[in-house]
Amino acid sequence: MTDTPSGTAPGAAGTNASGASGAANAASPGRAQDGVLAMLKSVWRDLPGLFNDRVELLSLELQRAGLALVQIVMLLVIVAILGVTVWLVLWGAIIVALVAMGLHLSLALLVALVLNALAAALALSRVRSLLPMLKFPATRRHLTFSPSTEPPPPPEPTTP
Repeated sequence: MTDTPSGTAPGAAGTNASGASGAANAASPGRAQDGVLAMLKSVWRDLPGLFNDRVELLSLELQRAGLALVQIVMLLVIVAILGVTVWLVLWGAIIVALVAMGLHLSLALLVALVLNALAAALALSRVRSLLPMLKFPATRRHLTFSPSTEPPPPPEPTTP
């Protein structure tokens, strides 16, 4: 019936033979290269799907970030309007208090105007001091090539 040696089960001979041939296959460099090549082909086939998933995720997050940015800008406009309203009411109250203390209305308005002008001048001065930082000075220094330490060659004499 089968051509297995006597005293061994029919499956045992196949197992021993395949085990020996498996060890021989792992030892042969051609078989190992085929396995690596198959794995690389599999990764290469899966790569577009992995890339597409990440692009889709980036797209969705950019959309969500854009909507959040629109909401943030709208809320900042509302906060700015409310802040200006509070500022005007505050100065109105200060002027009313100055008038109530006996200061003439025009002088109270002048005090408010001068104090606001000083605050605006200080803020503008600070903005001007911060402007150079918008040019990324450290990054620009790091990314630009430094000038050569060698002196430039002397110009060649020209003869007429």
